[in-house]
Amino acid sequence: MSNQMMGAIILGLVYSLMVLGVYISFRILKIPDLTVDGSIVFGMSICAMTTKAGHPYLGLIAAMAGGLVAGLVTGFLQTKAKIPAILAGILTMTGLYSFNLQIQAGSPNVSLLGSETVFSLAVSRMSNMNKNVVRIIVSAIIVLIVTAIVIWFFRTRLGLFIRTTGDNEDMVRASSINADRMKLVALAVANGLVALSGGVYCHYMNYADVTAGSGTVVSGFASVIIGEALMALILMIVGLFAKSVRDRKGSVTMGFISAILGSIAYRVIVALAINANILPSHFLKFITVMIIIIALSITPIRDWLFGVSDKRRRLKENA
Repeated sequence: MSNQMMGAIILGLVYSLMVLGVYISFRILKIPDLTVDGSIVFGMSICAMTTKAGHPYLGLIAAMAGGLVAGLVTGFLQTKAKIPAILAGILTMTGLYSFNLQIQAGSPNVSLLGSETVFSLAVSRMSNMNKNVVRIIVSAIIVLIVTAIVIWFFRTRLGLFIRTTGDNEDMVRASSINADRMKLVALAVANGLVALSGGVYCHYMNYADVTAGSGTVVSGFASVIIGEALMALILMIVGLFAKSVRDRKGSVTMGFISAILGSIAYRVIVALAINANILPSHFLKFITVMIIIIALSITPIRDWLFGVSDKRRRLKENA
């Protein structure tokens, strides 16, 4: 496997934490949260400065805590200030830019070269292995641990209430459950995961930059959509032999797994597109947009094609 492809897999794993956060807000809560572009850099900035102080593991924890706070701010603007969800996310994202600069002592970027990170520590302990392989292992372990905790959380009573709030908020309010509180918790968890992704990315790339979050939410949406399409295909194939697996296609566990799968697939697709030299590297955002458009268009086009074929069949039968 080439280093470029291994790098794409590492980025897919690192960003899969962000995609989990996007999945929670976008699919479970049914809210397009644009805080993501700001909270991922917030996590980077906090993690970078804490890591430079000699505390790499604390840096990841602090990054996630910062994301939780950012999510609470967005949730407060939505639930208490009654600001529309999209605008609330934009306001928080914009405000975080100033905080990110403040955390980085006014510098737009911070280098971690020479500082210990979770990746450099792992590489030094497994010096007999390929560096990229070690990075894949470290990223995979972090993702597995976090995903297991998130799946457990959304199977608890509180997690069930959050899922129900996203499905039918009116019913939740009629059941005397505080829907606003559920939104606050969900947005906090979602942005906590996004900020943690930023912290891990910071350790992997050895720097933090206040402009690094631009377009993150778009890539998150793309990853979610691609992951759902791939998971549907996998379950369709596996379901031919195992009905129990097919029946679980709508479960929250499958949703989170599809998000991780989509994150890796998206990064591999982008790497292949850039490597093909069809478009220059600065067309990355355009490639992302095209991936989303194609992914979103598959279902309507398929339904239209099936509808046309069904209409022709009925016309032949009535002729």
